Amino acid sequence: MRKIVSSIVASALVLLGGAVAGGSAAYAATTPTLVVSGGSTVFGLDPAVITATASTAGAVKFYAADAVVTGCEAVATTTVTPFVAKCSWVPAAAGATALKATLTPTDVANFTAVDSNVLTVKIGLAVQGVISPIHLYVDTVLASGSSGPLAPRFGVSCAITSQFIIGQTIVFRVYANNADLGGAVMDSSNTAEAYIEVAGVPDKIKMSYGNHSGVAFWTGILATGTVAPKYSTLGLISYKVTMVAKDQTKVKILSTKLVAKKVDGKRVMVDGKTVYERVSYYRTVTVTPALKGAVGTWQSNFTPSSQVTLYAVPA
Repeated sequence: MRKIVSSIVASALVLLGGAVAGGSAAYAATTPTLVVSGGSTVFGLDPAVITATASTAGAVKFYAADAVVTGCEAVATTTVTPFVAKCSWVPAAAGATALKATLTPTDVANFTAVDSNVLTVKIGLAVQGVISPIHLYVDTVLASGSSGPLAPRFGVSCAITSQFIIGQTIVFRVYANNADLGGAVMDSSNTAEAYIEVAGVPDKIKMSYGNHSGVAFWTGILATGTVAPKYSTLGLISYKVTMVAKDQTKVKILSTKLVAKKVDGKRVMVDGKTVYERVSYYRTVTVTPALKGAVGTWQSNFTPSSQVTLYAVPA
């Protein structure tokens, strides 16, 4: 009877492709999963945290732009599910960066090493760029007078928008402040040039400064249409705004001074003595030769869906 039973067991193992070695069945190691997420931040601010989630415990090596992230060469995962490892990463530059990771399992007998997905993140850059010393604000509105299919979507002209239909007139509205003048408004008295450059338009669009229903700012006009010389290229409109200040013989310098501290209009006294605090102010300084007028520029760093776009007339 024993011989018959042994023969049956042996035959079953052969049919199932099994093998017996030391009382345990032999099998191939499992390939685990590893998913990378996170990693988004603003360039120059806090570090980004890259998260790797695995299906088994182990050590994770993190990469950014194909280079191993310093300090994240072998980050241990948590010991219970979900098996998570985190890496604090300081981006070297703004823009798109590819992130990935490699997992070396703790249980190498039952699991193989595995690479993660490649995650592309966009490291943010301040949309206004560098302000030195001119700060600009720019928006676009629809000129009044459009009718029919070119009428304002909500029946109101001069509403801020980035979407225009060919045949409409785009008005660029701009205001600027100059730190060389203590933050003074840039107007026609202290501005040498103000213009807009639009890709595909050969000439600069000169801006003018004036009163608009009680408020003053700079404006530039881009007429669109299907007949030359009107602008007719559908899609994103790439443009740059430039403001050039006049040369100055007098500038305002940011300084500090001590003033008596007051609470409810009364001086603060401690032990019979006045308490002072330091405050900032601008003082006017004469310079020779004249200070060259500052140049300020603005180009949109918004995502494409938020940039000025020209569409065909709806069917």
